[in-house]
Amino acid sequence: MSVFVIVGASLAGAKAAETLRREGFDGRIVLIGAETARPYERPPLSKGYLNGTESREKAFVHEEGWYGSNDVELILGMEATDLDTGTHTLTLGGFEPLHYDKLLIATGSRPRQLDVPGADLSGVRYLRTIFDSDALVEHLQPGVRVVIVGAGWIGLETAAAAVNRGASALVVEMDSLPLRRVLGDEVAGIFANLHRAHGVDFRFESGVSELIGEVGSLSGVRLSDGTEVPADLAILGVGIVPNVELAARAGLEVDNGIVTDAALRTSAPDVYACGDVASSFNPLLGKRIRVEHWANALNGGPAAAKSMLGQEVAYDRVPYFFSDQYDLGMEYSGYAEPGGYDQVVFRGSTEIRDGKAPEFMAFWVREARVLAGMNVNVWDVNPDVQELARAGYSGKSVDLDRLADPNVPLLDLLS
Repeated sequence: MSVFVIVGASLAGAKAAETLRREGFDGRIVLIGAETARPYERPPLSKGYLNGTESREKAFVHEEGWYGSNDVELILGMEATDLDTGTHTLTLGGFEPLHYDKLLIATGSRPRQLDVPGADLSGVRYLRTIFDSDALVEHLQPGVRVVIVGAGWIGLETAAAAVNRGASALVVEMDSLPLRRVLGDEVAGIFANLHRAHGVDFRFESGVSELIGEVGSLSGVRLSDGTEVPADLAILGVGIVPNVELAARAGLEVDNGIVTDAALRTSAPDVYACGDVASSFNPLLGKRIRVEHWANALNGGPAAAKSMLGQEVAYDRVPYFFSDQYDLGMEYSGYAEPGGYDQVVFRGSTEIRDGKAPEFMAFWVREARVLAGMNVNVWDVNPDVQELARAGYSGKSVDLDRLADPNVPLLDLLS
């Protein structure tokens, strides 16, 4: 009997197992996770569940009985410690060997640690696991003073959740605007204005030199300029690091993630990688990228499973992510690196009126080709945005005046 092993009981890993069974694989499937919770999706941890609008149970990929019903061996609370690609052997917990015919690594990533005095105080939190979210749900109460370090997606979403739950939020960010490295100055300022309209205090171009405590509990945060701000809770969101250690020890090629080709094959025979941990060649973009968002796990797991089964796979998805902050919902599709576009074309008004989030679209373009687009509180258009981005990367330019005109259907731009 063939044995397919998946390291990483994540969304990507669970979807890979599901796809293997759906595609007719009748061999042994072993799904291994270092966490004790069965596979879950991460967006609810900083959105619906953290905001109190969705139940905890909604985060899980499958019902608890699904794994047994589909003959998937789910091993939780166990770390894969060593990989021998020559003998096709994986070692669990440092002592238990497991033979595989095909192996998928979907180990995801972990929060980057903030190395400052006081980082181990009670009241200092990260947000990556469902247990992290459980703790924040418990501690985000009315009147709690929250300091958030990092104005990326996690930082802004937790700031919104704090405000929604009646706490105050102060965000410390080393850059000059939130999300500037992702969205550029043109769009980043809109998010800053949105949060200010909801009472969030920003301290830009500032870092943290110390987390201050009394009797082991957090009481404040000292900024890099010496300013001290009171805090009952600190949420640290300063980026993530891909969990490549297993692959690196085994001698797989690693470069900002586990390197794979377009079929999600690594440099070792019969070993595949997907999700946050993989730096995969995207034929559409013509380069390797590592995508840290939900859609990459959702789609990458099934693609890897099909590749493991010998099917022809070219993983050329248009990168996609979404965010919910207060009454703002957005979707972003495409890939526009900082400095890699000429301008941002807006369709609709970006003005925040009476605290209400705007409705608009934004397109990152280079030489009149759409590289990425974002729809904010404008719905049922994302498939068209993806088509524009796909066409743009294929060399198709569009009329920028028509791109800015809300009366022109998006797909008409490709006629």
